[in-house]
Amino acid sequence: MSIYQSLKEQAWEANMELPKRGVVIYTFGNVSALDKDRAVFAIKPSGVPYDVLKADEMVVVDLENKIVEGKLNPSSDTKTHIVLYRHFDSIGGVTHTHSTYATAWAQAARAIPIYGTTHADHLAGEIPCTAFMTDEAIKKDYEEETGHQIISIFQDLNPSEVEMVLVAGHGPFTWGKTAAKSVYNAVVLEELARMACFTEKINPQAAPLKQALIDKHYHRKHGKNAYYGQK
Repeated sequence: MSIYQSLKEQAWEANMELPKRGVVIYTFGNVSALDKDRAVFAIKPSGVPYDVLKADEMVVVDLENKIVEGKLNPSSDTKTHIVLYRHFDSIGGVTHTHSTYATAWAQAARAIPIYGTTHADHLAGEIPCTAFMTDEAIKKDYEEETGHQIISIFQDLNPSEVEMVLVAGHGPFTWGKTAAKSVYNAVVLEELARMACFTEKINPQAAPLKQALIDKHYHRKHGKNAYYGQK
């Protein structure tokens, strides 16, 4: 048995959660799972439909973009995952989807405002959106440049607190301590994007949530004094 079998199964299970949760169709999207000790990650093979995807088909890649194990080509977004792993030390999984509402906000090149307490339960601020990629960057290594686009707006943000981003004109990327958590964040992001869309449709002049409510809902789930859930 492969020494990467557990890692490949973890990545496969996370990928299979995407169609189950309704955030991908056909071959859209991908999830990777990192093994920090070996400095490798398993990722979905490019263009393989979810309904025929097998755990053994996950591709193991190192952080220099060399295939360590696997017969298929890894996701075309692999280099974006690599950039995130190399810059965000705390993460162990990355998810990319083209989920409808989150992608719509990305296509509009808009950050998602924090309109309600559901959003504040997960983030204490807006969901950021990158700028559009320059023509010069597009002509370079596109997928690697996508990663650098994301990194560039996290100079003043903590990726352990803001585990999601929109890439302008493209779509959402999320991450977490595990591949499963990155998928969770992708599903949450889609729901927050959907809620914000309806909020602006119902009330185009809707104001962001008041700071006191943001602080209350964020800190009751995060930080040393959090009291949500079970101990």
